[in-house]
Amino acid sequence: VQLQAFGGGYVQAGGSLRLSCTTSGSTFRGYTVGWFRQAPGREREFVAGIMWNSRITFYADLLKGRFTISRDNAKNTVDLQMDNLKPEDTAVYYCAAGDTIINSSRRNRDAYKYWGQGTLVTVSS
Repeated sequence: VQLQAFGGGYVQAGGSLRLSCTTSGSTFRGYTVGWFRQAPGREREFVAGIMWNSRITFYADLLKGRFTISRDNAKNTVDLQMDNLKPEDTAVYYCAAGDTIINSSRRNRDAYKYWGQGTLVTVSS
């Protein structure tokens, strides 16, 4: 499974961005797809995830309410809508997928087998 994340960019604080993750040569059916981010000098952290088949979504507690994850069947993408962005949201955002992730591990980056290359989000103050 090859993943590609796109949609990053530069935005002022309070603005919005929409990231998308797509897969080539495959679909997300049966997969759990997650978004993670990594800021300079920090560990890669979980942002949001979705179970493709059931559409169940889950979030990092501190981001819920500003970030929304969804799937687009027609485009075969998993999107991350980010609103009211803050400078501390600046990071490289990665999408990841796994097909055997149990619920207790779905926020754990080690549970995801496939990773995209990342897209940079920069939020200015």
